[in-house]
Amino acid sequence: MRDREILRSLAGQIAEIAARNGGQQETRELYRAVNDRRMIRPVVLIDELPWNQLDFDGSLTLQCEDARLRPVEQRFRRLLWQWEHCRCDMLMPDFCPVGNYHMGSIGVEVQENTLAADAGNNIVSHQYADQFEDAAAIAKLHDIEIFWDREADARDIEWLGSLFGDLLPVRFQGVRYIYYAPWDVFSSWRGMQNALYDLIDDPQKVHALYRRYQDIHLRLLRRMEEMGLLEGGEAPTVHCTAGLTNDLHPPRAGETATRANIWGRGMAQPLAVVSPKMHAEFDIAYMQEYFRDFGLVYYGCCESLSDKIDILRQIPNLRKISITPWADVRKAAEQMGKDYVMAWKPNPALVASPDLEEEAVRAEIRNALSACRASGTSMEITLKDISSVAHRPQNLACWAQIAMEMVQSW
Repeated sequence: MRDREILRSLAGQIAEIAARNGGQQETRELYRAVNDRRMIRPVVLIDELPWNQLDFDGSLTLQCEDARLRPVEQRFRRLLWQWEHCRCDMLMPDFCPVGNYHMGSIGVEVQENTLAADAGNNIVSHQYADQFEDAAAIAKLHDIEIFWDREADARDIEWLGSLFGDLLPVRFQGVRYIYYAPWDVFSSWRGMQNALYDLIDDPQKVHALYRRYQDIHLRLLRRMEEMGLLEGGEAPTVHCTAGLTNDLHPPRAGETATRANIWGRGMAQPLAVVSPKMHAEFDIAYMQEYFRDFGLVYYGCCESLSDKIDILRQIPNLRKISITPWADVRKAAEQMGKDYVMAWKPNPALVASPDLEEEAVRAEIRNALSACRASGTSMEITLKDISSVAHRPQNLACWAQIAMEMVQSW
């Protein structure tokens, strides 16, 4: 009974927030305007928080006794904590998602040693074993099975719905966008140094590995479409960035969603250190094929891309490009112009200091805003990859206040 009361209290708060302003319509319009390249003002978001450093008042402490309910409770508490302390342009979800599906093995498991500098934080260092010294090992890769327990979905919807469904609906949520990052996987199979050395020493092996990996994932994507796992239409976020747009449409009545109805998200972070020509050969050529039939594409993560905008133009349906703290934001804006949306990432190190340097935060944001204003580039600001706030949650609140004040005068 107590677990039910806890969840109902949290679900009720979430539902009340989600219903404000006609379902947060003003914020939704900001998202769509950014992604449709008719920006009203930049959208500001914060994501990937160091939750182990934020429970200063006990509001994140789990209280449910039933272990099966604790993941739901944790999700609710984190949503409400962020809304209260560093909301920015956050959209509060208007339902509780359920989805009992997962992917099987591709035939190779990561072998690594890890070292954690901060107990309780999921940010750790990695040392990977090389499992592909011999190109013959590529043959170990095989098709990936999809396991979808629809009966478990039905049970969870009924069970959670009986607890709080009258306050916050519970429904199945499919795959809203495809995250495709082969080079992140290759580096975890081989170690970063070995993966990069082979670009020079054994390029044929690199191409053979990517080709087999891509063929497997193209077949996986087709099976996801056939099974009805893709969910087209409204995707509020695409990996920490705004996802709503008028340029993606749900499938017709009676049809299942395909890749044409959703965002694709690609990246090649390990290739940040290679030339545009090499980046194009060993990643963009494959991304062109993989994302060919997607509705829209968002490319990039933490790699610097300000010297590579021209090769990114080869990706079909490209709409959004990630520009990191290590990129030249002005050069990127000049090259992107009005053609693409800039997903600009401020430096998370600024909120990791015991004494937040507010003028440094303002200067960084001011520079990015100026660059995009000069080039007419639609932009969003996402503070992410936050591994630490020096155990000072107020750093996030202060950063959020500064950023929101600055974009209001766009």
